[in-house]
Amino acid sequence: MKSYQKGSKKLLNAWAFYDWANSVYTLTIASSIFPIFYSSLFTSADEPVSAFGFEMKQTVLISIITAFTFLVVAFSSPILSGIADYVGNKKFFLKFFCYMGGLGCIGLYWFDLDFIHTSILFYFMGLMGYWGSLVFYNSYLPDIAFEEQQDAISAKGFSLGYVGSVLLLLINLAMVMKPDWFGFDIGTTETEKNAASIEAMKISFITVGLWWVLFSQYTFYYLPKGVSSGHKVTRDVVLKGFTELQQVWKQLKQNLRLKRYLYAFFVFSMAVQTIMLMAVYFGEKEIAWADSDEKTQGLIVSVLVIQLVAIIGAILTSKASEKFGNIKVLIVLNFIWMSICFYAYFMETPVQFYIAAGIVGLVMGGIQALARSTYSKFLPETEDTTSYFSFYDVAEKIGIVIGMLIFAVVDYRSSMRDAILFLFVFFLFGIVLLFRVPKSNKG
Repeated sequence: MKSYQKGSKKLLNAWAFYDWANSVYTLTIASSIFPIFYSSLFTSADEPVSAFGFEMKQTVLISIITAFTFLVVAFSSPILSGIADYVGNKKFFLKFFCYMGGLGCIGLYWFDLDFIHTSILFYFMGLMGYWGSLVFYNSYLPDIAFEEQQDAISAKGFSLGYVGSVLLLLINLAMVMKPDWFGFDIGTTETEKNAASIEAMKISFITVGLWWVLFSQYTFYYLPKGVSSGHKVTRDVVLKGFTELQQVWKQLKQNLRLKRYLYAFFVFSMAVQTIMLMAVYFGEKEIAWADSDEKTQGLIVSVLVIQLVAIIGAILTSKASEKFGNIKVLIVLNFIWMSICFYAYFMETPVQFYIAAGIVGLVMGGIQALARSTYSKFLPETEDTTSYFSFYDVAEKIGIVIGMLIFAVVDYRSSMRDAILFLFVFFLFGIVLLFRVPKSNKG
């Protein structure tokens, strides 16, 4: 391991490079190829799946497992962060979650309905590994960069992650659409060609796991272990994270603007994250694709469109917030998201889905970036920003849990279309709450 001073170019670049390593998970596994592969395991869209002694819709199972994973992350991250800070070994935890996630992705190669519980465990490992590692990756930023460097190196990490994930997805897309180019035996019948594409999808999961683990070694080589305290972990240390969150909650009572903004964020973020996590599953089940090839290509292209347009959306949102103010722009973005829910309820054709993907991309990056920066602006003058952002992250994760469970219940009782339409209510409620945010903390 090399030792570099805080703020050094080598150290900053090594930290940012972890984005290149791990961002492939969200694009290939969470957003595109895995949802398509999962649906291919069933003979029809209405075929139920059996797990944990219950029969349920295919998408309901994924919603429940995703919600459970985020619940584990929400409750474990304050504990693990407190321990890591106390014993001074963040890198151990970063590595642990990275390797868990990488192995989970590789394990998806063997995802099979006949071994559904083992398969779900691999899915859980990938999702838990990604979000768990982000807790420690993000916490390194103030350790390796001075305040004036943090915005630039954070943006560089985002850019590296975008380029790396799109690059691997394009390779995986080529594998799935043209498996014969990569040495897969496609046979002569349509069934054999589909089997070759499915095998290519399974190989793509391995490429994600290997990419993530191998490229992260550069980051691990340069990142410091942390300042070792030599102390033993006690009950107080384990509960330290929750104690800090409790203190933040008490302090919020004296900050009306931040408290009301957090209520609004919790409500609209719940709906945004749920749509983003379930969008490809919706497109796979509810859109009338001509055939499986058009569906596979169309869904992956839609994900790429969202990624490309998100950059433009983030820039436009940033400029708009400078001119009109953060809260006003967030209200407009919520109106657009509300319209997307209404539009999605009626869309049936691939063209309509592409239009929706473009609009989602335009407001996706913008609302996430603006939501976090607004929270940062509303923080009181304090050196303990870590606790405030930990509170923000936990609130976001719990919101995802609630959103996914609501989506699963409505989907189970009715349909995915009704579940998407129901999220309309949360954006409307979010708008009402944003209007209640005072212009100053004096309220």
